[in-house]
Amino acid sequence: MKHSVLLDTSFFIRLLNDEDELHENALLYYKYFLENDIVLKVSTISIAEYCVLGKLEDLPLKDIQIIPFNLNHAEKTGEFAQIIFTHNKTAGKKLLPRAIIPNDSKLFAQADLDKAVTHFITSDKRSLNTLKALKTGISPKFEIINIRIPYNQTFGILDL
Repeated sequence: MKHSVLLDTSFFIRLLNDEDELHENALLYYKYFLENDIVLKVSTISIAEYCVLGKLEDLPLKDIQIIPFNLNHAEKTGEFAQIIFTHNKTAGKKLLPRAIIPNDSKLFAQADLDKAVTHFITSDKRSLNTLKALKTGISPKFEIINIRIPYNQTFGILDL
């Protein structure tokens, strides 16, 4: 089975804005993944987030598999959100009459359930903190790659 990565909304924001301070990092990660046959995936949740200020046709979807948010993802999200809410000491009153589930919980559930996904790619500091909270209750099977760190450092590639 090929390894794959789940791309976060923040990755696309950086990749598609050549004036962003992390554009170069995002672009080099993108090229690295494609050159090394690492399957790129995106959730319909990230696409929705991107489309708040961006356009669907801007996304490089020809190179990326789209993962719909399904029933099994919803169930796992509930488990993940419960751990995160407990860690963050979110009071029951804030969860009633219905809990607002952060998208990170949903994306992490998708990454965890997809057998091929080994990494979640983001520049979002909140995602890093959310994963740390999640790890207080379980051990998700994926790791985060923070695109604030250049790809050659992440993968131990010498720049010769």
